[in-house]
Amino acid sequence: MAAILLAEDDESMRSFLKKALEKAGHSVVDAGQGDEALTELQLREFDLLLTDIVMPVMDGIELARRASEIDPDMKIMFITGFAAVALNPANKAPEDAKVLSKPFHLKDLVNEVDRMIAA
Repeated sequence: MAAILLAEDDESMRSFLKKALEKAGHSVVDAGQGDEALTELQLREFDLLLTDIVMPVMDGIELARRASEIDPDMKIMFITGFAAVALNPANKAPEDAKVLSKPFHLKDLVNEVDRMIAA
């Protein structure tokens, strides 16, 4: 079981993903914005940050950069419909972050999360 921080501004998507990850045995704390997720990162430790890229106030790439500063060992996965944005070197996203493009099947998400945690 992994401790996962889920940052996703779409409430229905966030709820759907949280339920799927919890059903797979993970502990999930969710946040609707990047700044809310950053607060959670400062309060407790997580094994994985699972974040959307496009969010209000603080986007997922900035959140991932700050998360890496707080805990360099935390794994990071972007879930996005804009994979090219995450992969653009100019954005300075953490190099070892995984990108899962929307739309995806929940089974694929859980499998990727499990692979990242096991690595």
